[in-house]
Amino acid sequence: MGVNSKYKDSLFSWLFSDPDTLRELYGAIEGIPVDPALPVTINTLEDVLYMDRMNDISFEIAGKLVVLIEHQSTINPNMALRLLIYVARIYEKIIGSKKIYSVKKLLIPRSEFIVLYNGRDPYPDEGILKLSDSFEDAASLGLIKDNPPVLELTVKVYNINEGRNEAMARGCQRLFWYSAFVARAREFEKTAPDKETAMKMTINYCIKHDIMKEILEVNASEVVNMLLTEWNWDDALAVRWEEGREEGEKKGQIRVLELVKQGYTAEQIEEKLSLKTETAGK
Repeated sequence: MGVNSKYKDSLFSWLFSDPDTLRELYGAIEGIPVDPALPVTINTLEDVLYMDRMNDISFEIAGKLVVLIEHQSTINPNMALRLLIYVARIYEKIIGSKKIYSVKKLLIPRSEFIVLYNGRDPYPDEGILKLSDSFEDAASLGLIKDNPPVLELTVKVYNINEGRNEAMARGCQRLFWYSAFVARAREFEKTAPDKETAMKMTINYCIKHDIMKEILEVNASEVVNMLLTEWNWDDALAVRWEEGREEGEKKGQIRVLELVKQGYTAEQIEEKLSLKTETAGK
């Protein structure tokens, strides 16, 4: 199992980068047996990046199903939009750009979108993200608000933290190992003097307790580097989010002053800002 030196792989995508493991992972997620003879083709686009990291995993099963799996330590409200753009490029890769003009109907693999969440913030065992939650309200155009969207994309979110969705973890050994490894790393992070020491303590513990033992004995330094990169990346995102929140508060104060000058009442201002916040959060 090699490490991609061009882009920053996540530990998750590195661990789940072969067909046999993906068959087992998909079967565990869906709770179904997957025939080990079914061909699995990995088609992750290596030039699609998010914050200097590769999108995690995309693969076909028997040419009939495209599965896109993202591992997230935070729930990104734009995930459905990101996966819409991503899967369009996957389909283009599968059918080829010229075939789209064929007079014959093209059959394409069905697609499924999955996020595996193991962040620190509380999250239920399962959740759903929908593309339609990001659509602008078009009621002012005379459209019926409750009309179902003609374009939809649904993302299933599963919490894979240790102790959550245990049946799924039992169905895929590497998923069980990964959840246990991350849980131990967070425990050691609380007492270790720095993150690198916490990682080394985690690796020693996991080797001793037969958690990814064979993988860690051969690839310990690569695992440390990947985890440190991910943790630093997550820290940077947290800082960026906090900066964005503070900037948003400043803009909100300015907006209130503008509305006051325009003669709006307190109730009207509250209603306007509430509607704007609801639209932005979808």
